[in-house]
Amino acid sequence: MAEYKLAHVGINGANPEEALKAAKMFETLFGLTVKEGNSSVFAGTAVEVMKAPYKGTHGHIGIGTPDVAAAQAELEAKGFAFDPDTAKHKPDGTLNAIYLKDEICGFAVHLVKI
Repeated sequence: MAEYKLAHVGINGANPEEALKAAKMFETLFGLTVKEGNSSVFAGTAVEVMKAPYKGTHGHIGIGTPDVAAAQAELEAKGFAFDPDTAKHKPDGTLNAIYLKDEICGFAVHLVKI
């Protein structure tokens, strides 16, 4: 059985300014270090605020696993489907992240390599 753990919670921000403001609130609240990226702003590793609405009505939940491809195969064997258009690979071709096809209570869920 694959290993799973909560990697982060994603919040859909409306724009880059809102994303940065939200991440800074988490920084002030909990001492989480803000790190800006191309499409999101992280507060520590626990919270990712998207600079524009992305997957999930309410946002997304990142589930970490050491082997994304093996975890995907395990979950597909249980009847879950993935969106191949969301697959992200490392330069060596290793699957690094992929979203489930369906939301759970308004949240997209993706596997991410830890």
